[in-house]
This record gives sequence, structure tokens and C-alpha cells, in this order.
Amino acid sequence: MDLGIKGKWALVGGASKGLGWGCASALAQAGVNLVMVSRGAEVLEASAAGLRQHGVTVLTVAQDITTEAGRAQVFALRKEFDIVVTNAGGPPSGNFRDWGREDWIRAVEANMLTPIELIKATVDGMAARGFGRIINITSGAVKSPIEALGLSNGARSGLTGFVAGLARSGIAAQGVTVNNLLPGAFDTDRLQSLFATTAGKTSQTVDAVAAQRRKSIPAQRFGQPQEFGAACAFLCSPLAGYITGQNILVDGGAFGGTF
Repeated sequence: MDLGIKGKWALVGGASKGLGWGCASALAQAGVNLVMVSRGAEVLEASAAGLRQHGVTVLTVAQDITTEAGRAQVFALRKEFDIVVTNAGGPPSGNFRDWGREDWIRAVEANMLTPIELIKATVDGMAARGFGRIINITSGAVKSPIEALGLSNGARSGLTGFVAGLARSGIAAQGVTVNNLLPGAFDTDRLQSLFATTAGKTSQTVDAVAAQRRKSIPAQRFGQPQEFGAACAFLCSPLAGYITGQNILVDGGAFGGTF
């Protein structure tokens, strides 16, 4: 399917692997030029080289996008984007009684304020040009909170509330949509890390923890980053121009609610 976004420019955070890479890959296959951001230069460059095979321009920024300095490096390279995919690693799991103020500040900086800063830097240009797509990778925990992920639950819910208002503002009539993609259990390093943490606390093997989680998903498997990327690419296309302000679960049916 021709998504109608060939030649556009996208900024993708956390793009070297996992869900960010899935989004970058799907966009590259649709003909979108990329600025990929990630902290690990070696993995980032290898990922970018693979995506250049699709015939698109791929630029890389090996920086922490959750810092002001990291974002400055991104916008020094390119200022205008048609598509922005915000994505940063989630904060650690644990017991809220063990978290101090600095833990909360780091979570909010990474998973709420960083996306807002990226949106602020790009959305008016999108509106002026009459086309823009902002996709925030949040978490299925926004709709179905996970106790041990309290830092993520709180910070990402704050972003969700902000987006709800922004998406319905004047930019909606100027061709700019803002949506959140809420991943469930995807086969990523983050998921394996959470399994390892749970295994260590419950005296189970990592395989046993993974099997238990897999059984709780109606699809009876974990998602693949490419599947997530396909959903992202569709939302970035003109075909999805009437979808905005939505929280779209991609979780294999794991969320048990009707609405």
C-alpha cells in the first residue's frame, strides 16, 4: 500500500532498536527520510545503515533526547519535520515507597516533558505547511496500570492529558494530528529486563515469568516491533487524517475493557 508519505521527513526517538526502530523501519519502507536519535552510537549507525537500503536519507544523532543538549543537537541538524515519533526508555520498575523526588523528576522529564518539548519545537511548522503527524509511544499501562511501573504510569498519563487538549486545538484544522500508540508486551530488550527483574524478586526463572505473561495475552504471543511500526506508519499517513487525539492500544487483546 502506498501510504502517500514518500519524501517526507521524520524524527524518531529511541530509534536504534525496539519499538522506535520498528517505527523508523516502517517509515523508511514508506519512503520517509529519517533523523534517528539514540544514545548508543554503534547500534544506531548499524540500524541506520540497514534502513538506507530502502533508498531514503537517514541521518543519525547519538544523543540522549531527554536532555536539552541532546535536543539541541537534533535541531542543529534539521529544524523542520513532517512527522515526529516521540519515544524514550521507560523509568525503572519498583515500589513507590523507594522512589524519591529525583526519581519522579527523571521520569517526568523523559516521558512527559521531552515529548512536549519536541512537539513545541515542530508543531507550528507542521501547521503552517498544512501537514503534520505526531505519534507518542506511551504504554498500555496508561489504560491498565501496572503497580510496579508507577513512575511510568504517572509520567505517561500526564503526557496523555496534555495531548488530549493539544490534538483538539486549532492545529486539527491545519492538517496536524496527534495520537498516542500504547504498546502491550512486545519482544524488546525492555520487556526482557522487566522479566528479569520479576524473576529476581519471585525466585522464578525468566522463562517461567515470560510464559506466564504470554498466557495472559489473548494472541498468546508477544508482539514484534515491525507490527508496531506498521501501525505507526499508517497513523502518519494522509489515510489517517481523521484520527486525532486517540490512545490506540497495540497489545494482542490484553486490555480487558470494552471501551
